[in-house]
Amino acid sequence: MKNIVTVSILAFVFLLCSSNTLEFKKEYKVRTVVIDAGHGGKDVGCNGKFSHEAHVALDIAKQVGALIEKNVPDVKVVYTRTEDKFVELIDRAGIANKNNADLFISIHLNAGPPTAYGTETYTMGLHTSNGNLEVAKRENSVILQEDNYEANYNGFDPNSPQSHILFALHQSAYMDNSLRFAEKVEREFSTRAGRKSRGVKQAGFLVLWKSYMPSVLIECGFLTNPTEEKFLNDKTGQAYIASGIYRAFKEYKQEMEAMN
Repeated sequence: MKNIVTVSILAFVFLLCSSNTLEFKKEYKVRTVVIDAGHGGKDVGCNGKFSHEAHVALDIAKQVGALIEKNVPDVKVVYTRTEDKFVELIDRAGIANKNNADLFISIHLNAGPPTAYGTETYTMGLHTSNGNLEVAKRENSVILQEDNYEANYNGFDPNSPQSHILFALHQSAYMDNSLRFAEKVEREFSTRAGRKSRGVKQAGFLVLWKSYMPSVLIECGFLTNPTEEKFLNDKTGQAYIASGIYRAFKEYKQEMEAMN
């Protein structure tokens, strides 16, 4: 009889926990997106024959944000800059971290030989994950100087391998969702915006390295290609690029909320 009671209690607790988990998943929302226009101010980025990366990136970033604000009003849009000013890379990621962003989108333009053209979307490269973890370990060690750090940080110990294993797994989750969004962006560019997609790639961009949420860096085209430069500076061309990123965001939001 005692065993039956014990099993019944454990079953009840399991069902209760499952119910709470399901309730949490239903409530998950993509609430905040940070849109980062690359470069700015004294840093003009790459140059075409008549345009600068910083200016074109800002135009596209504002259009992406406007589309989200208009069509997905439950999402808060935060910009790293809304004018031609210089913002350090660490501050761009810092804005996303401070706002607890659910997604970080950094918008850039590419450079290369005059014949190079097409879009590329980057996520943090797998080969930089260990470097990211080491930086986090070094930065996290400052909590040892704080009072009651164990209580304040839910028992996180910067000297514990187990804590950092959990942290590494957390980063893997960011990477998976970054790739998920990046693939949607490139698909939209290819199928809806009529652009040549050069694919989803991975590299150690510092602005992605320091952001602690799903993050991508989008190269919207080559300013060094005369045809693309004209397209990327044209209002219609920019609208195609911006709407592609917006549609990818909308699909990503719907998918993530359905999954969670």
